[in-house]
Amino acid sequence: LAGHAWRTFKLRQDFAAASKVQTEDDISASVVVPVAQLEHVPERRGAMSHKFVANCEYRLFQRPDEAIHRGLDQQTERDLSEDANFISNFQPLDVDEVKRIVAKAMDFEQFTPPMKAMLTAASKKEKGYAVSSDRPRLVDGKPTKNPRYLQTRPDLVDPLPRYVAEVGLRLNRGVPSGKPVHIPVDSILIGRRNNPPDAKAGIRALAVYNPIHYQELPELFMDFICSLTGKSPSTTGAGSEGALTKGPFNALRPIVDLNNALVSYILTGLGGFSTSAGYVGPNVRVDHDISLLVPEIWCLLSSEERDPEFMIRQGYLEPVEDFTHHGEFIPASRLGYRITDRFVGGFLGRIFDHPAKVFDATILKPETQDIEAFVDGVKNVVEAQRTVAQTYIDDGSIEDACPPLRALLSIMATGSFEGKDSHDAIFRAMFTLESMLSSDWYRARLAAKQRHDAALWRRHLKALDDVINDASRAEEIDQLDLRSRRARATAELGCATNAAYLESLHGTLGLDPSVAMK
Repeated sequence: LAGHAWRTFKLRQDFAAASKVQTEDDISASVVVPVAQLEHVPERRGAMSHKFVANCEYRLFQRPDEAIHRGLDQQTERDLSEDANFISNFQPLDVDEVKRIVAKAMDFEQFTPPMKAMLTAASKKEKGYAVSSDRPRLVDGKPTKNPRYLQTRPDLVDPLPRYVAEVGLRLNRGVPSGKPVHIPVDSILIGRRNNPPDAKAGIRALAVYNPIHYQELPELFMDFICSLTGKSPSTTGAGSEGALTKGPFNALRPIVDLNNALVSYILTGLGGFSTSAGYVGPNVRVDHDISLLVPEIWCLLSSEERDPEFMIRQGYLEPVEDFTHHGEFIPASRLGYRITDRFVGGFLGRIFDHPAKVFDATILKPETQDIEAFVDGVKNVVEAQRTVAQTYIDDGSIEDACPPLRALLSIMATGSFEGKDSHDAIFRAMFTLESMLSSDWYRARLAAKQRHDAALWRRHLKALDDVINDASRAEEIDQLDLRSRRARATAELGCATNAAYLESLHGTLGLDPSVAMK
């Protein structure tokens, strides 16, 4: 709102917030497993396989934007009050400054007890420094918008909530004792950072999305390929600088990740939803409020209600249509589907007393705020997609793209593929499960995986034989039980070279032939 006022809304009296267990952050490992190879997993329409994710991090790199408001971010205040912290971009406060903070009783009382206790203890020391959660580091005399700290994973600090959740799932599904409780991914809700136009800074509009969008695979992967992001406090600007552009974090070329991601989406049948952060339209600033709200909504939806096809049939999602503005064609359909007032009434009504006040017409249809900003925002998206797709063509990456992505890259860069545009039924059929399972390119991935696994076990056997055949290493051979290991490696090689092994790979990612072991 004008003057940076906050909008507040009344919750239903019977609403209870979900208890959430964070399972991953920036770096995670995942695997796709055929449903036929799993026991006691929930059924989901269109899923041939399930995806499982494991966190690879001990600590999470947090940016506590709301901690500047004393007492609001209780988790950050608790974390920063503890020992053994890694803290970045908070102002170092000497003892005299800490004493002044403690002396301002009205402000000081707004902190949570852990932060008050830490600051009080710091104020009694003779020397040293402390940080306060509401004091970001001063850069050129102004508080930085990018304060950071490493938070120890909550499920490691307190494992009880995760244990309770797993026991609840075990009882609900009737999983016998001794059997694992599988927790597959059942929803994907990608975050988008949007920004209004900033002519002085040379930043174009990117606030064309309403709070929740759904995109079918062609439009979703246009966004993944482009990796477009709005202006953020933690980045140097706006543009194509999302996850797939971070070369130092991944030695694989982006096209390999994209091939893997597409196969995963097709096999699991997961819908590509996305949620807005920053702005909805050029006039409504939301920061991360929608990102916090959406998990509460999804927790209250049944499996059927989470299905995008169900939402479309019931009018909870509407397509964003192409249109003409001042004689210029605007391909707004690239934005996919967006939630409607029926979604708001049907689902937000489970949380708020007056849901229509939370997401009103100007939020559901951002173009009503400023049509010129909306038009330029769509053009910004399409032009960025065209530019990035052309780089895949120029560097030859398109040659290693699977056929659906090869066609998609061509459409993004030139507008067509073999005379077909993005709306062509034949082109869109390339992204279906039936098309992929019957394709030569998917069979090639499975064959590459089998060859790779066989080559890997042959390499293991050679390494073991090199040691076992060395008489001078007899003691080492016995200590490490290498003969038993060799027997296992021999059995695994026999399994990997068997025709049944290739059949067992159906429903998995296989292996991108471009990175298969030669």
